[in-house]
Amino acid sequence: MSKKEENGLLLIWIVSVVATLGSLYFSEIRQYEPCKMCWLQRIFMYPIVIMTTIAFIQKNARIAVTTAVFAIMGGSISLYHYGIQKLSFLADTAPSCGVVSCTGQYINWLGFITIPFLALTAFILIAGASFYVMKAAKAAN
Repeated sequence: MSKKEENGLLLIWIVSVVATLGSLYFSEIRQYEPCKMCWLQRIFMYPIVIMTTIAFIQKNARIAVTTAVFAIMGGSISLYHYGIQKLSFLADTAPSCGVVSCTGQYINWLGFITIPFLALTAFILIAGASFYVMKAAKAAN
């Protein structure tokens, strides 16, 4: 595995660990109960930590394809979730999310940074790093 592939995997791992710890901080320490869409985003984020840990140990850059798929799927959910929080025409059609509303905003830093926005940022970084690793792997072969 080349140094570029290794660095890309490390970036994916760091971003996914920070996102995972951040979501656990909000739910376990701040006691913010996640809505159903937040749980879906976690379903796509948490495995990336495990996958990249194993791939990094095994020096297996091919995992970048899987992390890219997980990031695109999780990012799509984050983008929609952010949209229903910030766009009134989407909020009116938001699905019922159970006990906690998916349109609710536990945080709203600087008027636009919400938890789904943070997740979307992480998914974008992971997808970008995944494509970088795939390109580096292709160039190495």
